[in-house]
Amino acid sequence: MALLVRPAAQKGLASIPTAERDALVEKLRAIANDPYGRHPYAKRLQGTPGFSVRQGSWRAVYRIDGNRDVIVIEAGPRGSVYR
Repeated sequence: MALLVRPAAQKGLASIPTAERDALVEKLRAIANDPYGRHPYAKRLQGTPGFSVRQGSWRAVYRIDGNRDVIVIEAGPRGSVYR
């Protein structure tokens, strides 16, 4: 139940304004504490495995691996994160 952030996601998180980034990371930590719980700000992605969590116009894409670790794959503005 760890929160792992890939380098591309770290770069994306660094570009997000501080208040928005802190709120997004807090949501990701809540998900890491209970990966299969109900989180109203997270949605399953369509067409690809994984989930998206939102904070304002910012998004983070993550997946849950077999060890129940949450791996953040990408983070950034809403329009470019899903590409």
